[in-house]
Amino acid sequence: MKITLIRHGKPKTPSLEKISASEFGEWVSVYNGSGLCPSSQPPKETLKQANICDVIVCSALPRSIESAKALNAEKIVLSDALFNEADLPIANWRTLKLSPKLWTITFRTLWFFGYARHSKSLKETKLRSAEAIKRLTELAQKYDHVLFVGHGVYNQMLANELRRTGWSGPKNPGAKHWQFGVYEYRTGPTIQQTDDFR
Repeated sequence: MKITLIRHGKPKTPSLEKISASEFGEWVSVYNGSGLCPSSQPPKETLKQANICDVIVCSALPRSIESAKALNAEKIVLSDALFNEADLPIANWRTLKLSPKLWTITFRTLWFFGYARHSKSLKETKLRSAEAIKRLTELAQKYDHVLFVGHGVYNQMLANELRRTGWSGPKNPGAKHWQFGVYEYRTGPTIQQTDDFR
């Protein structure tokens, strides 16, 4: 059995001007509703994975759904919020203004240290990722090779859970858009990961 974890393509990004923390919550909502940039096309290596897999699974977020369709719409068998990106907490801070990128780094770091205001906690998300792996494993048992089009942080959590439960594959499934890691359930390690796409 194989499970390939792919990060979605580059999405359309809302304004990158400096905003307050309270405005960042609205920015995240807009980002989560955004699809792919028209120029974001899957590289050949990623398309190859889509061609050799048996089925494709994606989250319920547009950037994941549109990425899955760009790979092979006919192979999509499941789109579910169980596979959505890990939440970002929010705060009602109005004075300090930072770029969305810096707010993302700030709140993701705080989240890993236990801050989870208006979001699911790290512990809750780990439990969700374990449930997601159960679902992907069931599909792999049925179809053999499952390709999942997911998200940066959540894919890393899924990779950790796969390795914890006996799957072989890279520690990091790939953080850049369209990067992937292949995980296999068999005796002996099997590691495959894409090079950086330029």
